[in-house]
Amino acid sequence: MTASFQAEKDRASGWFRSLRDDIVAAFEKLEDTHAEGPLSDLGAGRFEVTNTTRTSDDGSDAGGGLMSVMRGGRVFEKVGVNISTVYGTLGERAQKAMAARGVPGMADDPRFWASGISLVAHMQNPHAPAVHMNTRMFWTPGAWWFGGGSDLNPCIEYNEDTAHFHDTQKQHLDPHGSDIYPRLKKWADAYFYIPHRKRARGVGGIFMDDQNSGNWEADFALTQDIGRAFLPSYLPLVEKRRSQVWTDADKDAQLIHRGLYAEYNLVYDRGTKFGLETGHDANAVLMSLPPMAKWV
Repeated sequence: MTASFQAEKDRASGWFRSLRDDIVAAFEKLEDTHAEGPLSDLGAGRFEVTNTTRTSDDGSDAGGGLMSVMRGGRVFEKVGVNISTVYGTLGERAQKAMAARGVPGMADDPRFWASGISLVAHMQNPHAPAVHMNTRMFWTPGAWWFGGGSDLNPCIEYNEDTAHFHDTQKQHLDPHGSDIYPRLKKWADAYFYIPHRKRARGVGGIFMDDQNSGNWEADFALTQDIGRAFLPSYLPLVEKRRSQVWTDADKDAQLIHRGLYAEYNLVYDRGTKFGLETGHDANAVLMSLPPMAKWV
């Protein structure tokens, strides 16, 4: 491998784009097959795609991506599927934070390259669970690593839905080693915990960061299977719950639960902090926030 890892970077960013295309097509198909009821807005049920850019401190081009957002659909109240490939020099705060995490060479050379996909879905029906997924590759002159995962965020919990989500994740991860799923599940349980609420924001899933086993191919294959697990783990739950009858109390519970999601992403989420601190498009970074939420 070359020091720049250019071929590997191209493969990773290409994979994230392919995964994005598959998910966008599946979500729009789901809207097409859910014919009952009017759409709330003209153009709802389709993703609006916008180019995003990142500008470095000196004003030079530093990459960008695609922000794909669907609002006011029959199934999805708001869902975003973003991809980006950004590069440049980390600011002092981000550089110090990564150096503190033990990223090799970061204290001496702040150059970086990062690519990934990020998805968050907020549903119309309170019985259909919200969900988050992302996978990413990060490179510096001193190191490379992968990160990401999926976690389910229902406001009304169903044990069978949680079991299906976790079982599907496990099936995709087990070929990489029987220890992988338990380790990534435990990591997700810790990472998606909200300390000031003393509770998890959802029912968990899988999560990893700084994944560098020394074998790029193996780590990339693991990251791909995390992405491949998403649609089969999630779509059946939406299919089952999207037409379930709900009450005003159910909707109220959904809006309150979304408050937890907003609090977590604004206070604790590492990706949100990184995106804002490194100058990426703020609308793309904050795409994860729900369209409506409430607090008691």
